[in-house]
Amino acid sequence: MLVDSPSPERTEASPPEPPAPRGRQAIRAVGLLLAVGVLALVVVASIAVGAKQIPVGDVWHGLFSATGTDNDVVIRDLRLPRTLLGLLVGAALGLAGAVLQALTRNPLADPGLLGINAGASAAVVSAISFLGVTSLTGYVWFAFLGAAVVSVLVYALGGVRSATPVRLALAGTAVTAALIGYINAVMLLDSSALDKMRFWTVGSLASASMSTIGQVAPFIAVGLLLALGLARPLNAMAMGDDTAVALGARVNRTRILAMAAATLLCGAATAACGPIAFVGLMVPHMVRAFTGPDQRWILPYATVLSPVLLLGADVIGRVVARPSELQVGIVTALIGGPLFIYLVRRRRMAQL
Repeated sequence: MLVDSPSPERTEASPPEPPAPRGRQAIRAVGLLLAVGVLALVVVASIAVGAKQIPVGDVWHGLFSATGTDNDVVIRDLRLPRTLLGLLVGAALGLAGAVLQALTRNPLADPGLLGINAGASAAVVSAISFLGVTSLTGYVWFAFLGAAVVSVLVYALGGVRSATPVRLALAGTAVTAALIGYINAVMLLDSSALDKMRFWTVGSLASASMSTIGQVAPFIAVGLLLALGLARPLNAMAMGDDTAVALGARVNRTRILAMAAATLLCGAATAACGPIAFVGLMVPHMVRAFTGPDQRWILPYATVLSPVLLLGADVIGRVVARPSELQVGIVTALIGGPLFIYLVRRRRMAQL
């Protein structure tokens, strides 16, 4: 009888959940392909639609056979960089949100939970007020540095060897509150910093350029690869630290790598566009309702669908206020707030 009983070693080494049926895996794969198709359509809309109405033929001409006309300049120098930056930033924010939600085991976590956005903002306002930095290229590096420093600080406060999701969340909340107080104080005392920060803090793709894309793309690419490679260890950590260790996961190593990935993604995205709310919070939450808790599917879905939300919001902002426009950070807040409240209430009612 004892021979037929499973050994403790085999029990501990068992996977955290049984393999999904092939039918469900196929549905997820088809859904991901459809999401890529939707993203392609939104990319086309982002290039073709804007505050200035341009015929489709002129859009095609501007992309592939530009001759320097006004419409060609709008397409190649304004809308194309804006679309490419929206792709990168959307993917970065969505994937960072999914990683942080898995890391903290909190479905309501977002890239601002660990103080990353606040660190980037504090570094930018300091550079503007004390060092006289005025260019976006300068903002990028200071914002990224601030995000990195705050991430290290939060992890240190959470306990390098004993960091838990609760400790990390509490440390991030405390650091964020302190940095927001610092930012407000500097902006109130320095009116020039207030004027220069006002546009950046709203969150916008309007100042996109190929130079900005070239600066942030390497950081986002490394962050994307690192985050996508953490899907399996994050699955194990979802069951608790003790179980994750029993399954062979290196808990501290996974936390450090996850925070590094989130820092690269959030720091670069925030540096380029300013803090944009709800993308990293809402998209992983919506994706999880379709894919379930498996990070091997949540992370790719969030990477694809987050740019759909960001670019879609940017197109809406360009259309509803013609000939002017609403910044994308405002539109995502207007769309994301009510929709996220609906999702949370619907989930709570289903649980009841």
